[in-house]
Amino acid sequence: MILINENYLKLSSSYLFADIARRVQKIQSDNPDRDIIKLGIGDVTLPLPSVCIEALHRAVDELSDAATFRGYGPEQGYGFLREKIAAHDFQARGADVFADEIFISDGAKCDTGNIQELFSTSIRVALPDPVYPVYVDTNVMAGRTGSFSNGRYQGLVYLDSLPENDFIPDLPREQVDLIYLCYPNNPTGAGISKKELQKWVDYALHHKALILFDAAYEAFIRDPEMPHSIFEIPGAREIAVEFRSFSKTAGFTGTRCAYTVVPKDCKAYDRKGDKTSVQELWNRRHSTKFNGVSYPVQRAAEAVYTEEGQAQVRNNIDYYLNNAGIILKEMQNLGFVCSGGENSPYIWVQSGSDSWSLFDELLNKAGVVCTPGTGFGSCGEGFIRLSAFNSLENIQEAMQRIKGALS
Repeated sequence: MILINENYLKLSSSYLFADIARRVQKIQSDNPDRDIIKLGIGDVTLPLPSVCIEALHRAVDELSDAATFRGYGPEQGYGFLREKIAAHDFQARGADVFADEIFISDGAKCDTGNIQELFSTSIRVALPDPVYPVYVDTNVMAGRTGSFSNGRYQGLVYLDSLPENDFIPDLPREQVDLIYLCYPNNPTGAGISKKELQKWVDYALHHKALILFDAAYEAFIRDPEMPHSIFEIPGAREIAVEFRSFSKTAGFTGTRCAYTVVPKDCKAYDRKGDKTSVQELWNRRHSTKFNGVSYPVQRAAEAVYTEEGQAQVRNNIDYYLNNAGIILKEMQNLGFVCSGGENSPYIWVQSGSDSWSLFDELLNKAGVVCTPGTGFGSCGEGFIRLSAFNSLENIQEAMQRIKGALS
């Protein structure tokens, strides 16, 4: 008799974005002529930068010639891309990260979900609340939690992220082993200073814990006081792994390319207390379960680091940040308390009612899709998330509809 992994049965409900899609589909089925503006899922709308398209074409042409054809590439990624990432994204900011510490992958979502496989199911896991659902669900699937009760899983340590603490939670009051952090934050849009991030690094060093730092939205940072990487913080190489993505940075949501940084100094421990290299474990896992990102896609990602690529990427991000500024201003004018929208593509709006009620009101009355905050955790109740990933025209139209529906 084939048995299932019963930890999957603990999952509280279907995936948040699948729930949203079902509600939107029903509205569209009932009103086939109605135009729906989606400010929910954080998918980009601008095309790939032209310099990336040109690099993609050149690489595809290489594959048509036996002299330049490439088959399987290195699972960790091609050196030409890893070297560019190390030099531009880290060393240029004074962070000691090297090419052989970078692992190219097909998405930060995959890596943040997969890396927990390296660690014992008995570890104590701490997560912010609200939080990106993948962090929670993959630990549930692995068996690190008890049952779901009153909006939370038993066995996890939830770190409340609230307006009172500027959505930067307090350090854990109890011993934890694995800590998830995401800044600029999804979903709250909040940023973190170097001073605040140093506190987390110091905690992890003292308690021999590990920080999983999701920096997928670092390219949206415009505040010079905010770190783009946890490796700008002294001591972080010993206790942190960082996740980055080309999805929001350069529009690779459909092309798929990301990377994870695992420093050689980063250690975990076996039952005897002996140190083990996290990088060696991740390399083994990565090599065993992943065949690498395609050569043309990695060449396209490499083009991001050219002078033209940097200018084109910044223009795209500025476009989305302008959208975010419009949403932030209009929602504040309607009397809502908001965070984000300045160093982040997300605006976190205090709804004044339960999250799904405002979601349904905006969908039914305005034809605008948002993301209900409760889908990100119990501290997300009473909030919605609006995304700046859309055209300027749609953003302006959506805000006019929202004003009409809520006024």
